[in-house]
Amino acid sequence: MESGTSRSAAGGSPARRRAATEAIDEARAGSARLIESLTRLWDDVVEASALVANDDEHDPEGATVAFERAQLRDVLKQAHADLDALEGAAERIRTGDYWICEHCGGPIAPERLVARPTARTCIGCAANAAAGRAAR
Repeated sequence: MESGTSRSAAGGSPARRRAATEAIDEARAGSARLIESLTRLWDDVVEASALVANDDEHDPEGATVAFERAQLRDVLKQAHADLDALEGAAERIRTGDYWICEHCGGPIAPERLVARPTARTCIGCAANAAAGRAAR
């Protein structure tokens, strides 16, 4: 952690901590609802494909059941990853690390956390990481 930056200073007031917790809780509830909905869709697609014995790979009318399953699987996987990231953010709020960049130890701007509640790095470190990935 950068000298001079304490968890309490970075975390701010109890009101700010409460607001962050509420935002994370709301996003977690939304992710859980999305996962529930996607799981029902997945179950419906799997059930529908089990009931039909035709060859959907050559259906000129649209996407194949396999394609739909692959899309749903990937969206569901991302929804679970998003929920995991939100769980991590909730834990960082509890420990006081939510407002501290994991890379440089400096503060993460409140505006960044409002826009991206699961951010683990400050804007500067995120930009440096993106530039490094782009250079590869």
